[in-house]
Amino acid sequence: MKWIYVVPAGVFLVLAAVFFAALHRTGATGEAPLPSMLIGKKVPDLELAALDAAAQGFGPKDLAAGHVTVVNVFASWCAPCRSEAPLLARLAGRADFALYGLVQKDTPANIRNFLAENGNPFARIGLDSDGRASIEWGVYGVPETFVVDGHGVVRARIVGEITEEVLKDQLLPAVAAAKGG
Repeated sequence: MKWIYVVPAGVFLVLAAVFFAALHRTGATGEAPLPSMLIGKKVPDLELAALDAAAQGFGPKDLAAGHVTVVNVFASWCAPCRSEAPLLARLAGRADFALYGLVQKDTPANIRNFLAENGNPFARIGLDSDGRASIEWGVYGVPETFVVDGHGVVRARIVGEITEEVLKDQLLPAVAAAKGG
C-alpha cells in the first residue's frame, strides 16, 4: 500500500521538473527575453508629455537629433528601478549618449518623490500615464532600457535592471554600436 503515497509524489516531481525546464527554455527565468520588434526600426511616433513643468518630454524628433539616446523605462513602484538608480546616476551627463526617462503608469508626484530619494539622472522625462507609449515601445515590464541611434532607430533593448555586468556587457557595447550605425 506504500505505492499509493509514492506514485503521486513521483508524478508531482516529474511534472515539477517538466514545468521548470519549460520555464527555463522560454525565458521566464529572465535568461532569454522576448525579442523586441522595434530593433532596426524607427522609434514610435509619439510625443511624450513632460513629467511636469520642471522636466521636458520627448518625441521622435528628439530621438533623431544626431546623438545616441538611452531611454530607461521606470516607475516609482518598481523595486529594480530603485536598485539601478545609483548606477544610472553615474551615467548622467555622459558625452557619448543622452539619458532619457520614460515613466510608465505613475503619477508626477510619485516620480518626483522617487527622484528626490534616488537622484535624477535624466536629461528629459516623458510621462506615459495610461501605458499607451509603453505598448508602442513593446515594453513588457519595468525596468527596460532602449538604445536609440542618432537617426531615431532602436538599436538595442535591455530587459530588467541595469547592473554593473549589464552595463559592461550590454549597454555600453550597444551605445558604441549605435554611434557607429
